[in-house]
Amino acid sequence: MTRLAFYFDSSSCSGCKTCQMACKDKNDLGPGQVWRRVYEVSGGGWKKHGAIWRQDVFAYNLSMSCNHCEDPICVKNCPTKALGKREDGIVQIDQSLCIGCKYCAWVCPYGAPQFNPEKGVMGKCDFCADYIDQGKNPSCVDACPMRALDFGDHQQLLEKYGPSEHIFPLPDHSITEPSLCIKAHQNANKLKPEVANIEEVKVV
Repeated sequence: MTRLAFYFDSSSCSGCKTCQMACKDKNDLGPGQVWRRVYEVSGGGWKKHGAIWRQDVFAYNLSMSCNHCEDPICVKNCPTKALGKREDGIVQIDQSLCIGCKYCAWVCPYGAPQFNPEKGVMGKCDFCADYIDQGKNPSCVDACPMRALDFGDHQQLLEKYGPSEHIFPLPDHSITEPSLCIKAHQNANKLKPEVANIEEVKVV
């Protein structure tokens, strides 16, 4: 059975946020609604070694949306069954059933579901399911100028790009088994990284 997944190459991402804007445009999202967020991660500093100073400064980006998990905790916790999973693995919200209780947002470790105050319901990345059904690519994938994003069957992506790597600030993948393959930036495993643009990416 097909399990659609995103692939993200952190070593190629320039942090331009074109994917983020393409998503907002495709889904007509208003201010404050960002279904794909680009995290700017950095760390390191300058240290004195005798008479000289050395630096270990690093930075990388992480483009993140709903990961259409193999075991979506949001689906399990929706009291009205508004959240469901298609046969191809896409997790969607039926907004006609959604009551805007935000339970899905509270349990999602990726902050994917977001409350739309104008509509009074939840919304999130649906993998551009309408495009997928037409044989087209998700808008974020086509928009990326660095080709850092790709999509396809989860197993085929792993075979094409190699094993997926866990990078900060992602939670442990065992929580929901996200349909996400990542090629880590060379500095992704350095000590004490921080999200530099936390005010921009945090979900309110």
